[in-house]
Amino acid sequence: MSLSPPSTIIRGRTWVWPDDVNTDIIIPFRFKARTNDPVEMAKYAMYGFDPEFYKKVKPGDLFVAGRNFGGGSSREQAPVAIKYSGIAAVVAESFARIFYRNSFAIGLPALEVPGIAKQVNQWDELEVNLQDWTVKKVNDGMIFHALPVPDFLRGLMREGGLVEYYKKHRTFPWENMRALTGTT
Repeated sequence: MSLSPPSTIIRGRTWVWPDDVNTDIIIPFRFKARTNDPVEMAKYAMYGFDPEFYKKVKPGDLFVAGRNFGGGSSREQAPVAIKYSGIAAVVAESFARIFYRNSFAIGLPALEVPGIAKQVNQWDELEVNLQDWTVKKVNDGMIFHALPVPDFLRGLMREGGLVEYYKKHRTFPWENMRALTGTT
């Protein structure tokens, strides 16, 4: 099962998480090993904080987190569980690098916005713009600029991840970059 690519503008309520949320909190190991079905994995998303999270989350909700979100294991199950639980994007002050890379690979928008965790409260409504890479608090109009990422990665994200990008273009984004620069 695949999900639709994210819209350019994502609007949703926020779940606010602290610094250092690791992959064992996101989906404990004992559940990672049970299945490869992303819908089943979603039932265990954020289990380390709230075993009932999957019953409370709504499609289009957003995560806002502090520093080092997704540290720990390099398995893709953590961002997969988040994406398939209905979370439309993760905005954090910083990410563990492997979680960040895996998020792009599966099409889960992940924006690094230093200082955002102190500016957003649980259930605030945010608007995430995947075109200009900004986050807007709907209640007061405050706009936060995410750290820049290369255009090809933003395009990959808007297409729904690496697999969806390949299905549509029959090439990988870096192959197009090599053709433009004349490198192999």
